[in-house]
Amino acid sequence: MNLDDALSLRKQSHLSEVAIFQDLSSDEMAALARAAPMKEVAAGTVFHSPEDPAEVLFILKKGRVKLYQLTPDGRALTIHIYEAGSIFGEMSLLGQGMHGAFAQALTPCVLCLMSRDHVQRLLFGDPRIAMRIAEALGQRLTSLENRLLDFAYRRAPERLARLLLQLAQPHRALLSFTQRMEVRYTHEELADMIGATRETVTKLLNEMRGRRLVELQRGRVTLLDMNGLQRIASGETGGLTIESPVTDSPSEMPT
Repeated sequence: MNLDDALSLRKQSHLSEVAIFQDLSSDEMAALARAAPMKEVAAGTVFHSPEDPAEVLFILKKGRVKLYQLTPDGRALTIHIYEAGSIFGEMSLLGQGMHGAFAQALTPCVLCLMSRDHVQRLLFGDPRIAMRIAEALGQRLTSLENRLLDFAYRRAPERLARLLLQLAQPHRALLSFTQRMEVRYTHEELADMIGATRETVTKLLNEMRGRRLVELQRGRVTLLDMNGLQRIASGETGGLTIESPVTDSPSEMPT
């Protein structure tokens, strides 16, 4: 097997694990892999900025990507964090835009890049893929609407509890038969996502830990009491003493 064949097989492997391509045949996957350039991005790299002119659709196979905008005072405001399997980018055909945002790799990432022509020929040409893209974009719009409602009407403790429940993923520790729900984000990343300061999120998490709602480790939050967090998310803060600073008020968040 030569180097080109090996790279093609690797790209097919990456793409086959993305949900929208789940039932394509091996020949269809091979054609898609040949057409879509693959890019590896190191953690911390800003690989898209508002100045980039070309339309491009990113398919995130591996890693985690943050979309953020800069406020007038130069502060980074996180718009969304994408996990592996996500589709995002600047593509008018899909009604998909970056809205003047930067894209930064939070971890080492593998991305497949698609041009406007690729989208028309390879994605829109297959009803199965087109339908899944429409569903994914619809789910993202619903998520964005819910987030805007959170900013408008919920206090920081509620927003944080809702976010933890939304991001939680099952994890089984080594040599353990118990599956636990974990959120693998730093305090600063969580703060960016709920429009709060890192200090506020750290204080809230420490209070939640004191109530045995969560367990804290570096870059990780383990959820211990899902029902308790759900009550906080629903507005029953139960005496959480943290009063959000003015900068954490939902009314101060841009829409």
